[in-house]
Amino acid sequence: MVTSALSDITVIECSTFVTGPYATALLADLGARVIKIEAPPDGDPYRYFAPDPCFSPNFAHLNRNKESLALDLKAAEGKKACLELVKKADVFVENFRPGTAGRLGLGYEALRSLNRRLVYCSISAFGQSGPYADKPGFDTLGQAMSGLLSVLTDVNQPKVMGIALSDYTTGISAGYGILGALFARQKAGEGCRVETSLLRATLSFIGETAAGYLRTGQIPDRLARVKNAHAFAFLAKDRLPLVIHCSVPEKFWSAFLKATGRMDLAADERFKTREGRRKHYAELEKELEPTFAVRTRNEWLKRLEQNDVPAAPLYNVAEVLADKQVEHLGLVEEIDHPKAGRLKFVGSGVSFTGLSKKKGKPPPLLGEQTAAILTELGYSQADIKAMEERGIVKTG
Repeated sequence: MVTSALSDITVIECSTFVTGPYATALLADLGARVIKIEAPPDGDPYRYFAPDPCFSPNFAHLNRNKESLALDLKAAEGKKACLELVKKADVFVENFRPGTAGRLGLGYEALRSLNRRLVYCSISAFGQSGPYADKPGFDTLGQAMSGLLSVLTDVNQPKVMGIALSDYTTGISAGYGILGALFARQKAGEGCRVETSLLRATLSFIGETAAGYLRTGQIPDRLARVKNAHAFAFLAKDRLPLVIHCSVPEKFWSAFLKATGRMDLAADERFKTREGRRKHYAELEKELEPTFAVRTRNEWLKRLEQNDVPAAPLYNVAEVLADKQVEHLGLVEEIDHPKAGRLKFVGSGVSFTGLSKKKGKPPPLLGEQTAAILTELGYSQADIKAMEERGIVKTG
């Protein structure tokens, strides 16, 4: 569902893949009109990230509720059309390499001169300036250079992650920054520039971990927080995984021992105190592994729940999407697309009481709204046809 929170806001998106599109997807969920400018003839490369007759599911999730304007920004007429949109827009989002927007005539100062109320958001890999500014950047590099990957994997046997954590974290940071700038504009009457990067956003995301190092000088690894949190993952008798998180309150540790029938561990000198359990975490984990091998996951979850132990099944994606709580919250939405058929998406991460809602729109085909948007700007059908013949635009 789309809420009415930003129903009077228009966003121009000149971005590809994940970071920029996710930032604007969050704004679209709040009701903003998002016009996605894509370079003809192929558009956002993320359309083809996974094989699909219309668009990859990856692209579809990030670009629902948007309009597609296929426009060549390198052509004078294409740039002119973009600038006409900017004059009336509230937000402009780009994730080009640093300097590219300026070379296209779409840099912050150029657009600010046309529209003083414009909130201009730049997203990069490592920042708009500095020794790494010109380097190419993708999610894996952001995870690695921010330190995030070092606390997710064993650095002696490193593995990359199966989700674009750095990309999505950066998109959230960009959306957060844009909302802050829009709020500030209500007071100052003018927009401003918002900047974020894979490095900045992801390092900020693990700020708690960094704070520990800055205080103690101890470099954290994958297990550092796990030990402090008294968190465990085990395989049950049926080989299904579950997790337990006892955290700080001692009551949860005591309840855990009771639920597992391992009160003997309470008398073990190694595990009597929280610090002892942290220090001897590997030994404690080894002691508990065979315990969980004697019952199925459902049996364990029932016993743990009866004793108020924080525990959960370690779901795969299919399992979580079939879960009754996910169904109760209505987290999966269905949208009909004229060519792709019925599409299913996970909806917004927040809900609102008191804001009007409307059904979401499907992701656009490349250039699906090109003609309509250009018509709004005063272009005639003949103008649009001539531009398409020259490859400046593509209509859906």
